[in-house]
Amino acid sequence: MDTFYKMSRHVCPRNCYSSCAMLGYTRNGKLVKVTGDKKHGYTSGKLCPKGYNYLSHVYHPERLKYPMIQSKRGSGEWNRTTWDEAIDRICRKIVELYDRYESNLALALNKYSGNFGLLHNSVEGFFNSLGQTSRAVGSPCWSSGLDASIYDFGGYKTSEPEQLSYAKTIILWGSNPVWTSIHSVPYLYKAKSRGATIITIDPVYTATAKKSDIYVQIKPGTDGAMALAIAKTIVEKNGIDNHFIDQNTVGFEVFLTYLHSLEIDELLKECGLEKEIVEKLAETIIGTNAMVWIGFGFQRNKNGGQNIRAINALMAMTGNVGKKGSGILYAQQASLEFTNKIMKYYQNGYNEVSSVRPLHMNDFAKGLMEAKEPPIKMLWVSCRNLLTQNPDQKLLEKLLHNLDLVVTVDQFLTPTANLSDIVLPTTTNFEEWDIVPSYWHHWMGINEPAIEPYYESKSDLEIMRLLAKRLNELRPGFSTFPYEKSIEDFIEEEFTTDLYQKLKIENWRELLDGPKRVQFPKIAWEDKNFETPSGKFEFYSEKALKNAKPPIAHYTFSTIEEDDDQFLLLTNHSQFTLNSQFHNLDLNNREKKELIVYIHPSSAAKKGLKNGSWAIIYNQHGEIKLKCILSYEVHPSILLIQADHYLLNRLISFIPTDMGEVSSGNVGMAFNSTFVQISEYKSSNAN
Repeated sequence: MDTFYKMSRHVCPRNCYSSCAMLGYTRNGKLVKVTGDKKHGYTSGKLCPKGYNYLSHVYHPERLKYPMIQSKRGSGEWNRTTWDEAIDRICRKIVELYDRYESNLALALNKYSGNFGLLHNSVEGFFNSLGQTSRAVGSPCWSSGLDASIYDFGGYKTSEPEQLSYAKTIILWGSNPVWTSIHSVPYLYKAKSRGATIITIDPVYTATAKKSDIYVQIKPGTDGAMALAIAKTIVEKNGIDNHFIDQNTVGFEVFLTYLHSLEIDELLKECGLEKEIVEKLAETIIGTNAMVWIGFGFQRNKNGGQNIRAINALMAMTGNVGKKGSGILYAQQASLEFTNKIMKYYQNGYNEVSSVRPLHMNDFAKGLMEAKEPPIKMLWVSCRNLLTQNPDQKLLEKLLHNLDLVVTVDQFLTPTANLSDIVLPTTTNFEEWDIVPSYWHHWMGINEPAIEPYYESKSDLEIMRLLAKRLNELRPGFSTFPYEKSIEDFIEEEFTTDLYQKLKIENWRELLDGPKRVQFPKIAWEDKNFETPSGKFEFYSEKALKNAKPPIAHYTFSTIEEDDDQFLLLTNHSQFTLNSQFHNLDLNNREKKELIVYIHPSSAAKKGLKNGSWAIIYNQHGEIKLKCILSYEVHPSILLIQADHYLLNRLISFIPTDMGEVSSGNVGMAFNSTFVQISEYKSSNAN
């Protein structure tokens, strides 16, 4: 018997800053240990709590083992079936719908970020191979901020996080790295040891705020007003960088005229701040290397994109772009220079645009309801837990019942899976090949299988190959997806000569020796070659104007009067979960966790709520019951709940952000612009 460990390399494929490199250790065909990979230059051999707990995910007793068919949708009566039966049933429905409507438009895909591995794009590739299908398009995550970056810089690039070490002023604007990006925290400590000032701006006194030199509790959604107030103050103090503005920007005079038109008192009132704090922040930025880390949360606001444009303008006017220890950290895709060949096996006459009938990802219920000629009759859900992540949950649930067939690919019986007809079990990243880059740093690794697939689980790629093969048996030429290709073939096709050069390797298999850094500039925009139409940073964007957006960073003042009965519903990410993922891990189940809402004591007093009392949070869409915890750490205007609360989206309807179409095809979702009310729960059964 083999008593030695076999080591394998992996990359966590979750929607997370770190994309951690991991080492798996197997013995006698079983995964027995997971650690960090010290060869990764960013994660440096360390994992977050979720990463260290992957064993309980891979071998969780509730993990799906076999394909399952539900006797009646939503009944909970599941029956095991074979892969052949499941695939045949799905393919026959696809063909039947094609014959009924003379197209594949009745077939819809809803897929997002449950797994960011490139080979999971085989799902889109398969759908593209069918001609024209319906597709959820857009992003609930980051698109407003990406559009803001495109209008100002021409693209989205981020300096390596290590540049934080060299900054003299670090502004963590709506970001909480102590909880959500632990691998970046050492750079903050290093900067602090060199005398840097660390500032956190957030409606919540977060774990990161507690480690900062200055904490500013801002009224949520008013970040643009605050950025403009700081910018106006910097102008008054003659703190702008005229050389950078003259040489590398366009439109500053228009932006300056706009700044002059704003009243500082109105800006301060809007964000609920005193003039002294704005002046202090202005002083920390003027004449020094400043870096801003923009979190994803506050761009999920009706003003989200404009808020970020205001911060971009603030950094550009002070010359904090393109130099060491300066700039804006948001997101990058510079290291994603793959061919994406796996998505491009189109039917003759179709391309990336013409093969998709778009349905708004963030307003998917409305998309299902309004799709006609033909209507949506079959839905494929992959890498998503649609029912817990989308707004308008009640309507979405109702509409799913109207479909002929719903298929979900997952590892567990999620709420979405439970409302499906067929559920197909899929592999974890310890059971499949994949390539996983990062949207934060410039390191990249290969993911290899450590163990055989769990029972009858299959990867997304393998499922797509089975579908394409069976469809072509039923109807020759129905799919152009190359099901005969090996996994190695698909990986080979993703790499280019240029990417190999930037990785300093000759073949992707060299990544099995350890992750590699893509040789991109460590400092974003250091060459000052911006990708805008003018080739410069654009305070004034003609592209934005053509897209019916304000051409400059513009703030829309709130028209809602303060109301003691109305609270903004805000969420924060937990250390131990990621949206609806990882809830069932051992570290979350050691004790029963109550559903909690955090409320400021002054707000609680007005509503007659005490610490530990039960309350109902409600609006016109629904209600949920939670336990109140009084906390001075939250802004009086908000109610704070962890983002992983599975009932939360019952209270949320689709509210568009101001941007998102350029980067993702649709506007983003303003999750953080939802108002709710709260009252005491008076039932004797509250506990």
